[in-house]
Amino acid sequence: MSAVLIVAIIFTTLLVFIIAAVTVGRESRRLDSFAPRVVYELEQATKFVADRLPKDTQARLTFEELRKLLVFHMRWMHQQGLQPAGVIERRQDIAEEIVINEETVAAYLLGAAEQNRIEILDDVDVVHVVQAHLDYFDAIGAVGPTVND
Repeated sequence: MSAVLIVAIIFTTLLVFIIAAVTVGRESRRLDSFAPRVVYELEQATKFVADRLPKDTQARLTFEELRKLLVFHMRWMHQQGLQPAGVIERRQDIAEEIVINEETVAAYLLGAAEQNRIEILDDVDVVHVVQAHLDYFDAIGAVGPTVND
């Protein structure tokens, strides 16, 4: 092989590497500025929550009632601004912290259950549902860091 051919191969290889490195670096920085995609699936969430409820709570709530409570919880979150529209490739622009208080959510769900004629035999069942639902959010990566009191 001639020296010119070897230099041309080395130059071409370096050029391809530099182009690839710049492209990957630019895309990595662009994707890092977007909020991560989190997919909430109601059926999966319902099964996840149902599996983590204490036996007593499982005996008092039907699967359909549990699903409705999860939908009410999602509606509450939407009202709090935690489910904004157009989140795909949206820049991470959270300007203020939003803290979810389990007691507030439980109180909302008790009221929603009463309005929708879902009989809750023991209020602690709703507390268990909220805790397990928040665990589901954590499992799919939809929860931020825990705040200190």
